[in-house]
This record gives sequence, C-alpha cells and structure tokens, in this order.
Amino acid sequence: MLAAVATGLCLGWMGCGETYRPVATPIIPTPPSPGFTHFAVVLSGNGSNNPGASTTIDVSGDTAISQATVGLMPSSAFLLPGNSRVYVTNSLDDTVSVFSPTTPTPVETISMPQGSTPVFATTTDSNSVYVANAGNNTVSVLSIDSNVISNTIPVGVKPVALAELPYGQKVYVANAGGSGVAGSVESINVIDGSVNLPIAACPAAPWSSPVAVVARSDNARVYVLDQGSGYVTAIDTSSGTSTDTVIGCASVGAGAAFMRYDPALNYLYVTNPVGQSLSVLDASGESFSNQSVLGVISFAAGSGACPSGCSPLSVAVVPPYGSQAYVASAAVSAGVVASMVTVIETATLALATTIPLATVPQSCAADMPSELYTAASADGTRVYVGNCDAGNTTIINTATAAVVTSLPAPLSAAPPSTLRISAATQNGSNTTYFYTLLSGPALRVGLTVVVQNMANSTNDGTFIIGAIGEGTFTVQNALGVTASDQNGSGSGLTPQQPVFVVAGS
Repeated sequence: MLAAVATGLCLGWMGCGETYRPVATPIIPTPPSPGFTHFAVVLSGNGSNNPGASTTIDVSGDTAISQATVGLMPSSAFLLPGNSRVYVTNSLDDTVSVFSPTTPTPVETISMPQGSTPVFATTTDSNSVYVANAGNNTVSVLSIDSNVISNTIPVGVKPVALAELPYGQKVYVANAGGSGVAGSVESINVIDGSVNLPIAACPAAPWSSPVAVVARSDNARVYVLDQGSGYVTAIDTSSGTSTDTVIGCASVGAGAAFMRYDPALNYLYVTNPVGQSLSVLDASGESFSNQSVLGVISFAAGSGACPSGCSPLSVAVVPPYGSQAYVASAAVSAGVVASMVTVIETATLALATTIPLATVPQSCAADMPSELYTAASADGTRVYVGNCDAGNTTIINTATAAVVTSLPAPLSAAPPSTLRISAATQNGSNTTYFYTLLSGPALRVGLTVVVQNMANSTNDGTFIIGAIGEGTFTVQNALGVTASDQNGSGSGLTPQQPVFVVAGS
C-alpha cells in the first residue's frame, strides 16, 4: 500500500577559529553486483526544516547502493511498474520527488499547489500517477511522460490513501475526514477524471475515518480500512461506473491503522496498535463479513507474540507463496521504545518466532505504521524494517529468521550543531558534558554527538544523547572520568529517520 525511500548526505570539516568540528560522511559501498535485480527503497525524514532522503538497498549484497535527496517530511513512496522510477510525496513542502532507484541523480521535483500536502501516490497503468493531497482535498494526476500535473480532481475531506484497480478503470479514494466532518470513500473514472457518487457504507459501520484502501488482484473487489469505526469494508467494483456496492463489513477494532493485502493467499492483514492485535481476513470470497476473519492474534502482555505487550504497527508478507507474515511491533515505556518482529505461519496463524530489534529513546510518532514500516523483497529472501526511533533499517534473512544487519540511515542534510564543551562529570556509566551551543539547532534526546579535543581523551567519542539538562547533555560512556577543567568541542549530527519501505518487483 505504501512505499518508501531514504537518502544520504555528507557533512564537512569547517574551520571556526582554532576549533574544528568533525565531519561525518556516509560511505556508499560498492555494490556487489552492478546488475542486481532485487532491491528495496527506504524513505527517511528529518523533521520540518531538513530535506528527507532515500536509500536503495541491494537484496543480494545487503548494502546501500544509492542515495537521493527528497523534500521536507516525505510521507510515502511508490515504484512505477517495472521499477523505472520512484515517486515520493513530500507532505510539508508540497512537492513530489521523482528519480531512478538505481541511479537517483538527478532528482526531478514536481511542485504541487501550495497547501496541498501530498501524502500518498499510486498507479497501475503506464500513463499517470495519482497523488492524494490531504491539505486541499484533491487528487492530482501526474503525467508519467512529462511529470507535470495533467488534472486536479476535487474529492472528499482529507484524502489519505488511493488504490487503482489492476486493470486501470478506476481509482478509489479513502478520505479520512476531520474537523467534525465524517470521512468518505469514492472512486474516480480513469478515462475522464470524473468522480462517481460517494460509496455508501455498511449500515452497521458508517464511514468515520477511512485510512487505507487496497484492490484485489482480480479487479473485482476493493477493501477499505476505517480507523474510527474499526471495520474493513468490501466493495464490489463490477456493478457499474457510478453504482459501486458495498457487499459486507468485518470488525477489526477501532484504532486499526494499517492494512496489507497478500495476493498469493487473498488475505488481508490488519494491525491495531490500540487493541494490540493483528487480524487476518479472507478476501477471496464473493461475500464478506465477520465470518471472513480467520483469526485475531493478540500482542497484549502475556501473549506469545509479544510477552511484554506490544502495539503491532505494520506487516510484510513473504512472497511468492505468502507462507509467513512478519509483524513489526513496539512497546513504549518511560520514553523508551523496544521494537521487535513476530513471525507468523500464515497456514495456521501460529507463532513461528520473535526477533528483537532495538531498544532506544522514543523520537517518532507512537502507534503509527511509519514508526516501524516493513516490506519483503520480491524474491522472498529478505524482510526490511525501517526503524524510525533507532534511525536504521534492519535486514532479516527469511530463511533463518535472523537479523543480517542494520543499516544506519544517512546523516541529515542540515548543518550540525556545534558545541563548546567546558566540563565532564561521571556518574556510573553515564557522562554528563557541560556545553555552550555555538551554532545549529538545539540538542535533543536521541541525537548523535561527536566529542573531541578533551584534555582527557577517554571523554572523546561518538555518543547518543540520553538526557538533556540546562546547559548539559548526558550519554552512556563507561570509560569517562570526572574532570571539571576540561575544554573540548562537539558536533551534534542528526540522522534521518526511516518512515517508509517499498520493495522492487
């Protein structure tokens, strides 16, 4: 349903009197095979002031083979059929970035209308890309040949997700609503851009805030997840251009926020971080109801899926047979996020194993799929987990269900924070540094800081800030020693934070 991309940029040495601040330069490894055929694209962001990034990962070599710069607060990415280009929606600066995933320079930038807030892009045809603009309640049609806006179509309040039928006759729009206005679902006729009548919901599950929509691979059904009502609704697409009919609804619980369709088994996987559950639904039949729910897997405390209690956020299903589902989940306690992946055998919905990821300070939006976004490689050998809080992408070998490596996100394009450090004190394994901010943004928890030129070199190093005080920051540094008369310099380096992952076909 969504897709993603991430980019790497460098920071250079700069003189400032007699004080120098360090450079952190991401090194892009030489790809192991120039002719690689399977890849994943990770999309990363870095707040409201710094450009986002994309990173392309070679499946065969588990290495980052290219990076590109995108716009502010990238929200989703989509690969054209054939993997020729990536389209990235940048929600804060009203742009769409377009580039090749394998040779991502130059990046072409499409300017959208001011205040449009593009959040999602998709297509199944070779002519147009459709972009949902949550800010001005429209869908933009982009010409693939020229990368210009060929049409702007008014829709309901706050469109956030789109699905084009595989055969390309219609594009379905999930409008989340807002400001006291209920959400809605409607379809656009591809041939002329006309909008059909709004689609009526199930009587027992009126539209509240639809957040996801997927099309079945046979073109006959579209499924809509409504976060507010907690239902998945099935729509019969074969009943005419303006009379789409709802054929049934299935309950997955209010708060459900992510839905993945697996064409191999015709299953729907729906995560509910509020209810701490994963629902698996059969989407193969002509009818659809609560009887279509094959099972609900609990992630509450004491469950096998997550013994300490987790919020499942996203799902990747391993192709080509859909035999396993990898569920990324997070547990937040006292500002610290512990993330993990639970592997489910889809034939029996039994737990296969759990894979711990990172335990880090929380810096990303809780209970959102972008906090831990997953995708599986087209050859089924790898699952990728973009970990927003940890600032990396974990690569999992599906043959062994083991972590291969975690690739750090590229550093921000923003200039680093430069510091003058005047003292350091030690308390157990924690070192607290006293500092003055010379330039750049304020320090924050989770920031990487490089300390150098201290009189006692054991206080030099690269650390993650664990706490911020008045003129101080604290890191874990077991080798540090108490010293009140030291002087040194520091540089705060802000990494990108992965928010979206999409795999090439």
